[in-house]
Amino acid sequence: MKEEIRRIARENFADLVGFAPADRFAPDDPVFRIFPGTKTVIALAFRVLRGCYRGTEEGTTYYQYTTMGVENMEETILPMALWKVSVWLESQGYVAVPQRRHQQIMAEPDSTNPEVAYDAIYRGRTAENQMDFLSAAVACGIGEKGLSGSLLTPEFGPMVRWAFVLTDAVIEPDDLREPTLCDACGKCVSACPGHAIAPDGTRDPWQCAVYYNGANGTKNPFMPPDAFADCPDRLEIIAGEADLTPERAREILDRIYFYPPAQHAYPCSICGKACDVACYCHLEEKGVLTRKFHRPFREREPWAFSVDDFKIPQTK
Repeated sequence: MKEEIRRIARENFADLVGFAPADRFAPDDPVFRIFPGTKTVIALAFRVLRGCYRGTEEGTTYYQYTTMGVENMEETILPMALWKVSVWLESQGYVAVPQRRHQQIMAEPDSTNPEVAYDAIYRGRTAENQMDFLSAAVACGIGEKGLSGSLLTPEFGPMVRWAFVLTDAVIEPDDLREPTLCDACGKCVSACPGHAIAPDGTRDPWQCAVYYNGANGTKNPFMPPDAFADCPDRLEIIAGEADLTPERAREILDRIYFYPPAQHAYPCSICGKACDVACYCHLEEKGVLTRKFHRPFREREPWAFSVDDFKIPQTK
């Protein structure tokens, strides 16, 4: 059964498949509220192509990461693989409950998901039954938690997305992975164009959302030189040095129309997931990733504009 599930998942573009027994989850875990009969949690992880990040790395095209690395993955690739695995399990007489993220549901009352429009997020009781995707992925043995909260896999580093199937089939579990990848180097922290990640890895979701959307002009080739002209702290915003409250973050997000959004409430990532890219480059340079390429991802120093480019001349 285990090998057949792996085969079906891989035929439908899953790169990693992991299995966790129910006893790796606390009795009050959402897994058991979703499906009290859960005996095994199956994780399917999918690479995000390195090429999806190239446009932001080079400062050329910015929609590829979001349309192909987020939207297409979440709305097409992951659901189809979950469907195929679940159909096979149910054909064998077992219950299969597919679980993908609902990007617009959050448990926290005043938080946000940087990958979707903040005003498209639902905050309410429904969110209490959302799985903890990161913890479940670790429990299934497909990776480890990195400093910034990304899932790190030996094959693809943080360049993955993942989903689950809950089933009442008892399947031999995989071993947990010994954490060996994250060395707390802080590259993810320093790479963020909005300083949204604290040295201990704590991420400010509102700060992250503002700079994911491109508020840092030194890394946004589409920002006009007079952006935020009526804001007294405009240069701090543009330099990524503004310390933003959730209310202020909403105000800025409402004004960022420098690049068209994708569909399904997904704004295009102007930062290009700089934290994950920096992490990936570090892991690649260390030689710890098992998936090798002919050329390194980063071949030159990252580009940036100067904050001086956004200084508005004072009229006499």
